[in-house]
Amino acid sequence: MDESDADGSGTVAVGSASADPGTLDRGRLTVADLPTGGAERLPVAVANGAADGPTLWLTGGVHGDEATGVAVVQDAVATLGDRLGELAGAVVAVPVVSPAGLRRNARETYYGDEDPNRHFPDADAESARPPEIQERIDARLYAAITGESPDDPSEFAVETVGTDAAADALIDCHTAGVGSEPFAIRDRVLYGDRRTEAEATALSEALGRIVDAFGLPVVREYPAAEYVEESLQRSTAGAVLNEAGIPAFTAELGAHSVVDDALLDAGVAGVVGVAVELGLLDDRDVPESVGEPGVGVDPAPVEFPVRRFRGPTTDAAGLVRHRVSAGDAFAEGDVLADVVDAAGAERATVRADSDGYALGRSEGLAVYEGDPIGSLAVRDDGDLVVPRETDEK
Repeated sequence: MDESDADGSGTVAVGSASADPGTLDRGRLTVADLPTGGAERLPVAVANGAADGPTLWLTGGVHGDEATGVAVVQDAVATLGDRLGELAGAVVAVPVVSPAGLRRNARETYYGDEDPNRHFPDADAESARPPEIQERIDARLYAAITGESPDDPSEFAVETVGTDAAADALIDCHTAGVGSEPFAIRDRVLYGDRRTEAEATALSEALGRIVDAFGLPVVREYPAAEYVEESLQRSTAGAVLNEAGIPAFTAELGAHSVVDDALLDAGVAGVVGVAVELGLLDDRDVPESVGEPGVGVDPAPVEFPVRRFRGPTTDAAGLVRHRVSAGDAFAEGDVLADVVDAAGAERATVRADSDGYALGRSEGLAVYEGDPIGSLAVRDDGDLVVPRETDEK
C-alpha cells in the first residue's frame, strides 16, 4: 500500500526500487521469465522529492543500440536526484527498456525480428493469437507507467506500490540515425472512443508545453492515417499519450551506438526543463551544471511547422549520392540526391516534394526501387488534434 506522510507525499515504488520522500533508490522491475532460469528485469531508478507533486517518467533503450538515450535517462535522474530537497514530486527512470536488445547492441531483440517499440497496448488492436513475449513485456511496463492493471493476471502484473508512481508525463529517449539532427517528436492526439475532441485538444496543449520545454526543434509525427498504419500509437510515447491520455513525447538524440556527449548534455537540460515546466523543480533550483534547454543545439532552419517524412523514394536502383546534409533546408523541387550505377553513370535524380529540411540521410550506399533516400522534416499544415479514423494525408 502507499505509505503517506504528514504532508501528503508518500513512498514511490516500482519493482524493487522503493523511495521514501527525499530519497533515491534503484532496483529492478521483473517483466518476464527466461527459458534458462531467472527473469528479464528492467533497471529502475526512483527519485522521490521531499514534497508532493507530479511524477515524471523517463524511458530509454527500447532499441538496444540507442546509447545516448540510455545515458540521458541515467544522468537526468541522477541530476534531479541531487535536488531531492527541492524536488516536489518524483522522477521514475527506466534507462533500458529492452535489455534483450542491449545485450546484442542491436535495434531488435532476440525475442523476434519486429520493432520492440510497436507492441504497447492499443484497445483497437485485433489479433486471433495470444500475445507473444514482447507484447507481454510492453504491457507490463505500460501498467507500471500508467498505474493500470494489465490484461494478463500473471505474477508480474503489478509491482508498483500505490498510485504515486503513475506518470503525469513521460519522455522516451531515442536516437534517430548516423549523422541525424536532434529533434523532439510531437504526436498528434487522436479522439474518438478514448476521448472527445475537447479532451484531445486539452491533452495536445499539455503535450505542447512539455515538448517546447525540452528545447529541441519540434517535428510533428506522421499524419494520423500513416501514424496508425505504422503502429506508432503502440510505441512507448504513442501508447502513453493516445491510449492512456498522459502527455508523452519522443526525443531523438542523434546517432546510435555511441554516446554523443553534446547531445547528452542537451538531453539532460531538456529533462530538467520539463521538470521545471511541470512544477517538479523551481527554475531557481536548477543545478549550475545544467544548461538552458536547447543551448548547443542548432535551431530548425525553417520557421514553418514540419512533420516527419521518410523519403522521397528513388525509382531506380543504384548507389545514392546525397546533395543535402542533415540540417540543410530545401525548397519544393530541389535536388536532394542522385542515384548512379556502380560505374558512376547517372540513373535517377531525386527531388523534394515539399519545402522543409533534412533530418538525416538513409544509412547505406545501395538503394532499390522504392527506397527512401532520407529522413526529412517537411512543411505541415495538418491539425494536431484529429479523429482516430481519418483520411488525412
